[in-house]
Amino acid sequence: MREIVFDTETTGLDPKTGDRMVEIGCVEMVGRVPTGASYHAYYNPQRDMPQAAEAVHGLSISFLETKPLFKDTAGELLEFLGDAPLVAHNASFDFGFLNNELVLIGMEPISLDRMVDTVALARKKHPGSKLSLDALCTRYGIDRSHRVKHGALLDAELLAQVYVELTGGRQIGLGLAADSGSDAASGREDVSVPAAALAAAAKRRDRREPRPHAATAEELARHKAFVDGIEKAIWAR
Repeated sequence: MREIVFDTETTGLDPKTGDRMVEIGCVEMVGRVPTGASYHAYYNPQRDMPQAAEAVHGLSISFLETKPLFKDTAGELLEFLGDAPLVAHNASFDFGFLNNELVLIGMEPISLDRMVDTVALARKKHPGSKLSLDALCTRYGIDRSHRVKHGALLDAELLAQVYVELTGGRQIGLGLAADSGSDAASGREDVSVPAAALAAAAKRRDRREPRPHAATAEELARHKAFVDGIEKAIWAR
């Protein structure tokens, strides 16, 4: 199944008060495995950048005013997203800003039915624990040393790794599923390595002849002599 993990950076916390999206980063996953395909864009918000927001992501208005407007590249973004489920951390925040930008240019908002919230997944799996992206990276041993400031594409890449851990861990792609039809019939998602790849790997393995496991007459005689030499054996009582 194709999924898109994404993150946004904004001028503030609430699009209803005039805050705008200034950056989006998206990572494509198929079967919970990153494909290497990604989408990244900066946007001119046509407004000022509050100091508090700039301190978080480091994006100044002087940098962003040379970037395109959201409407100029919205088609590229929507083409990349396709109809895939969209995974985000505290997803209602990112969906709110993305849909606000779409509505502002007269386009249909993305259905919330496509939303997958990793905060909700983490809360269910680790109740009472810290649920920030940093905290989850620490929990799962994901290297975030290069995350000096928030960045949409970097955070989406880190979240993709966290998402794998939250939905089965790094072994998720090692299941054996030769018959994908049975998975479809049962309603389970097929997230295993393709059967053809497993078969090819199996063919490359060296085969050894089976070893005989029956004891020889000599071995049986030595074993009897050893047992007979044990004094006060409990089985002789």
